[in-house]
Amino acid sequence: MDFQKLRWLTRAPPKGHLTRFFSVSARRNTIKQTSTTKQSFPSSSTFIFSLVSAAAASAATYYYAKSAFRDESVLRPESINKFWPVRKYGGAAELAQAFPEFQEFLNDRVSTDPEELKRHGYSEWSTINIERNPIAIVYPESTEEVSRIAKICHKYRLPMIGFSGGSSLEGNFSAPHGGICIDFSHMSAILAIRPDDLDATVQPGVGWMDLNQHLKSQGIDLFFPVDPGPIAKIGGMVSTSCSGTNCVRYGPMRDHIVNLTVVLADGTIIKTRGRPRKTSAGYNLNHLFAGSEGTLGLITEITVKLAVVPDRTTVALSTFPSERLATSAAIGIIRAGIPVHCVELMDDVQMWAINKSNSTERKWKEQATLLFKFSGSNAFVDEQIEKARQVASKYQSSSFDFARNDAEAQQIWAARKEALWSSMALGPKDAKIYTTDVAVPMSKLADLIEATKKDLKDSGVAFGSSLGHVGDGNFHASVIYSDTPEDAEVAKKIAENVNYRGLALEGTCTGEHGIGMGKVKYLADELGTDVINVMHTIKMALDPYELLNPGKVFTREVTEWASEKERNGTWGGKGFKLHKFGPENNTDANI
Repeated sequence: MDFQKLRWLTRAPPKGHLTRFFSVSARRNTIKQTSTTKQSFPSSSTFIFSLVSAAAASAATYYYAKSAFRDESVLRPESINKFWPVRKYGGAAELAQAFPEFQEFLNDRVSTDPEELKRHGYSEWSTINIERNPIAIVYPESTEEVSRIAKICHKYRLPMIGFSGGSSLEGNFSAPHGGICIDFSHMSAILAIRPDDLDATVQPGVGWMDLNQHLKSQGIDLFFPVDPGPIAKIGGMVSTSCSGTNCVRYGPMRDHIVNLTVVLADGTIIKTRGRPRKTSAGYNLNHLFAGSEGTLGLITEITVKLAVVPDRTTVALSTFPSERLATSAAIGIIRAGIPVHCVELMDDVQMWAINKSNSTERKWKEQATLLFKFSGSNAFVDEQIEKARQVASKYQSSSFDFARNDAEAQQIWAARKEALWSSMALGPKDAKIYTTDVAVPMSKLADLIEATKKDLKDSGVAFGSSLGHVGDGNFHASVIYSDTPEDAEVAKKIAENVNYRGLALEGTCTGEHGIGMGKVKYLADELGTDVINVMHTIKMALDPYELLNPGKVFTREVTEWASEKERNGTWGGKGFKLHKFGPENNTDANI
């Protein structure tokens, strides 16, 4: 008997279908046999015996299948898998067995050096750090080597954490369960550039700035437009689906993926599709893996879309009496159909910090400030700048300056580049920074900024600033504080307020930084447990042992906590609590 076919049958038909199938088959066989001999009819006892035999066979088949295949994930009728198993991962003993297998093909590209382990599990820029580090680091050079690493980790149940630039901010590459850090720094090749197709294929360790520099050095009039932090690598950019200042015109990372090569948890290598500029064939796996933070697969090659370098790109700066007027002006410019390349907001505190720290050659008005980029032909850029100036004047713009050459453009844009460093320079000697980002509908952005500025002012920490990609409602708050437990707690509470306000304003807890470990609870509040369980169902289908970057995006503990909140009716904005600062410090109030 072909039990594989039998198993397939038992997965699909409702109860009783197998009995009917085998009964009908037996009856047809009986009829066929009798038809071969004319004038020959079976006796009633023979006919009854055949029916009884068929019924017995079908019953035996049904109950064998039921007992042999009791896998709840196969027979489960629900759409969502709500079962969260408690995992036991491999540790030092399993690494001792796996280590020689790694060395067979990696040679000296395996490390257990304590300092190296710490560098791959800790980041001073991250909002969350833990004491635990990975137990080993491997440095693959090809997709095939990543596949072999995954197979060994799968065999010994060792967690796998991808690592590229190490610039993520939410504990995205922390190692709460130990495991193997897979460092992609040796996979930093630009594999192909196809100018006529406007695309390029790269390995995950290629930096976006390196790709653009290479294109420029080759005299190719194309560029990769996604521009997050300068040290970000394209593999990590896909994992968080980051964006940057150019997002308002070019969109986030997920919009620039043509295809991906991915190694799954068991070492299987897949390619998501060919190189068409568009397709309607099947599920969009590019978008599934983008933003999954290495929890569904290890990305080893990326084909990205490139854009044509504009004839001219220049910048402008406009100041306003308040952040609300500045935000309204940005919305007005976008609503007027002016195709700004990007539009950034910095508050008065940020501009004060830039002046005070002497970070740029020029002094700036210490007011809410919008910085723009415009691009296109010379005539088109001049026309759009004038239109933007006219709109800004309707919102009480006190100044509107634009660059007339490249030197002036660099001078103006230096204010944006130096924002973070100027704030750090003015902090205490032991200054730490707590950064968070959310995204809200543009019309809600001013409410969020004003409330956050009040928190920062009332908190008593050194100071904090507000800035963001205002063209798409992405808001960043940076809190500079002394390295004491008390100040760290205040900074954390300010960030919590930013996140909960963002959710209450119909936004998201992260516009581009990702969830990592730091925002797991906010994601549960944002989406609810049914959506989290759908994500977990997908995770279990691709990574049934949960070996890929465990503890990120969602966890069993936080999902159970969110389920309890839902049962109590305190989820979805009803139970958000805001920390109050100043005289009533450490008390809570409903949002």
